[in-house]
Amino acid sequence: MKKILVVDDNISSLKQIGAQLGESYEVSLAKSGALALQICMQEKPDLILLDIEMPGMDGFETLKRFRLNRYLGSIPVIFLTGNHDTETEVRALQSGARDFITKPVEKDILFHRIKLHLGFSAYQAHLENTVANLSESVALSFAELIECRDENTGEHVVRTSKYVGMLGRRLIEKGIFVEELTSMDLSMMVQAAPLHDIGKIAISDRVLLKPSRLDDEEFAVMKRHTVIGEEILESMISRTPTQQYLQYAKQIAASHHERYDGKGYPRGLTGDEIPLCARLMAVADVYDALVDDRVYRRGMPPTEACRIILDGKNTNFDGRVVEAFEDIHEKIAEAVYKKGV
Repeated sequence: MKKILVVDDNISSLKQIGAQLGESYEVSLAKSGALALQICMQEKPDLILLDIEMPGMDGFETLKRFRLNRYLGSIPVIFLTGNHDTETEVRALQSGARDFITKPVEKDILFHRIKLHLGFSAYQAHLENTVANLSESVALSFAELIECRDENTGEHVVRTSKYVGMLGRRLIEKGIFVEELTSMDLSMMVQAAPLHDIGKIAISDRVLLKPSRLDDEEFAVMKRHTVIGEEILESMISRTPTQQYLQYAKQIAASHHERYDGKGYPRGLTGDEIPLCARLMAVADVYDALVDDRVYRRGMPPTEACRIILDGKNTNFDGRVVEAFEDIHEKIAEAVYKKGV
């Protein structure tokens, strides 16, 4: 059942509309804009009926607050107004409302408008999901192609993406990084993770395919894949701004070789200056590099790789992410890599 939030400072009007909608929708009622924002943060409605003329925070200001929140900005809003003048109607539509209904509200019109805009939102969500799935599929295939240029197989990007998801879920369970790591954030980080080495597309085969240790000059060239990846993804973002996961992909590509103690590259960021998504990726990328077979060495057992990750706590890696890794490292070894301990 679809959820409708009705916001009106007039209690009798609020109850009347709530009663009319109650048989067909799950209805929540709020007598102020501030209360509406609180309700939306707890349970995201599918549509909001919002009165314009309210004391304190009026409907326009309330809608502005909704639009500033990335989780609430896409909710369709229909204004309710007792003003029939053209100026109010124009302002209502310019503010970002999908529609407006004049009060007193006529029941048939109310239901028709709600049905119309819920249908439109469902269709829009379907299109966005289709585009997102296509974009993710193309991005993953592109990332696998890049990985196959060096000694890795395309499985590296799949495995590291899974590591990021497992680490993030453990941090959410522990209640760490509450403000910057929601389930939605993590979903986009996992989607973004395969693009972490996209900048390698511009690194010459002489450096990328060298079967032995890189010298200082070659390593300087290799390090450039971080800033090149950042530039590539910035260009992709400018072309497809609706694909929010690309913002995380840009941060990961640029910063997954930064170290928590500031001794990483390319910018020598320290601590929480490093984006959280990149701190997760740093652990995932190093762990997979350690356990994976390379042309010039065999992969090490997961227990030994785990010890190296733990030794890097608060130096190479964020200590909180390392603690989450320690909590689940056996599950990672068993469920993702499945290599003998």
